[in-house]
Amino acid sequence: MTGVTLTNAVKKYGEVQTIFDVNLEIEDGEFCVFVGPSGCGKSTLLRMVAGLEETTAGKIHIGSRDVTHMDAAERGVAMVFQSYALYPHMTVEENMGFGLKMTGHPKEEIKAKVAEASRILKLDQYLKRKPKALSGGQRQRVAIGRAIVRGPEVFLFDEPLSNLDAELRVDMRVEIARLHKEIGATMIYVTHDQVEAMTLADKIVVLRAGRVEQVGKPMDLYNDPENRFVAGFIGSPSMNFVEGVVQEGKVSVAAFGGRAISTSVALPGEGEKVIVGLRPQCITITAGGPVTLDLRERLGAVAYDHLICADGSKIIVETRGQDALEEGSAVSLDFVDGDVFFFDTKTEARLR
Repeated sequence: MTGVTLTNAVKKYGEVQTIFDVNLEIEDGEFCVFVGPSGCGKSTLLRMVAGLEETTAGKIHIGSRDVTHMDAAERGVAMVFQSYALYPHMTVEENMGFGLKMTGHPKEEIKAKVAEASRILKLDQYLKRKPKALSGGQRQRVAIGRAIVRGPEVFLFDEPLSNLDAELRVDMRVEIARLHKEIGATMIYVTHDQVEAMTLADKIVVLRAGRVEQVGKPMDLYNDPENRFVAGFIGSPSMNFVEGVVQEGKVSVAAFGGRAISTSVALPGEGEKVIVGLRPQCITITAGGPVTLDLRERLGAVAYDHLICADGSKIIVETRGQDALEEGSAVSLDFVDGDVFFFDTKTEARLR
């Protein structure tokens, strides 16, 4: 197996540029996830690595090979798409081995590789079935098995779980994590679901409008975001953002009843505004106060409380246990000053 390196990678469609000078190093055997909102360029970047999109400028290396202008078939990658793209008239075994058959591999070699892939993916009992007799999750496993059989240097996944229901997505997420652990291959995975990104990735690449916002380990991005976009995108529910004003070296927040937050970060001048960020898990609520509990989403052991602050700002608080507070209750908020993030109002960069 081998790693992938992108150097100043650019993609243009005529005069329209969609990928801007991406520099990225994915280590041998690493599970790297491209994550971001729809239209951010994550699938385009993946297809550039695959050779399905031409790289306008810059370089792409797989291992020591410059594959920038190499045909997709010569790059040593295998791609798993959102759609299963299985041949309906073929059995699972035939679907998984079809690529090798077309390239003239011996029957015994194909059979051995299909058997090994089916063992890894627990598909042994389904080898003689056709796709119509399989569930969505089983079909996606066949599509992954077809990629494994090819023995690629790099596996590429383009939102492979989007067509599955919620329960199957969780099951397949676990299967893909186990697959990576067993075969140790370099994998690049595209998703808009930050939960998938957090649970699967060794490294996350957060993209926005064709640019890399931040690269790092999942918990590094969660605990130490570079800007407001990353802070709001990584973590579920999203970080709360309200306005604060610098007063006497502290940050006064009207949404929190004028509470003055102490901080050691470099703040702008007196009277200047900053963006205050606080995760839902870091806030506690108690009865009585200037904040209204507008709506409670009960998920069993966890509830998400939607609050309306005194200045009209809306925030979400994660609570646990069976709380007696009801919708419409007046409540107050509490949190530790050290849990608060601050961002510049113009650049949205993190204040440190």
